[in-house]
Amino acid sequence: SEEEMNKRFQYTNLQVYLDLEKKGKNIALLCAHYASYEWVISMNKKITFEGYAIYKKIANPYFDKLVKKIRSNFNAYLITTKETAKVILKNKLNKKLSTYGFAGDQSPKINKAHHFTTFMGITVPVHTGAEMLAKRFDMNVIFLKVKKLKRGYYQASFEVLSENVKS
Repeated sequence: SEEEMNKRFQYTNLQVYLDLEKKGKNIALLCAHYASYEWVISMNKKITFEGYAIYKKIANPYFDKLVKKIRSNFNAYLITTKETAKVILKNKLNKKLSTYGFAGDQSPKINKAHHFTTFMGITVPVHTGAEMLAKRFDMNVIFLKVKKLKRGYYQASFEVLSENVKS
């Protein structure tokens, strides 16, 4: 339920995010696949921008449809990685202010990677999609750090990364 979600997943500084909304630009929200990050969708009940979560389509059509249905209960729209740029462009042209959630800590496929870095002495591929889209569509960029307090309870804090990605 919404009440249970609010009790278990709390935002320490939602005002930081809301202040970015007032700037009138789309927002790229970055987070990690950590500490029940899926619960970030509860944020959609607290914001005015339309929320989109970028996800990799599930091969099983039944489960893909089920996941979309569950997320829609919190006003969250799931868009596949393949349709993300088109949706952002369409919303921008229609002057629809939106927040796009990127969970980008998993390794991209080697053959699709554009950037590599050294991590713990190993050369690894790095996702650059959120950065590329934020620059292309001039979005504000914010990071959501989620901390596990105890089993089933989480605390999330926003940190603005950039309000001027083009520079």
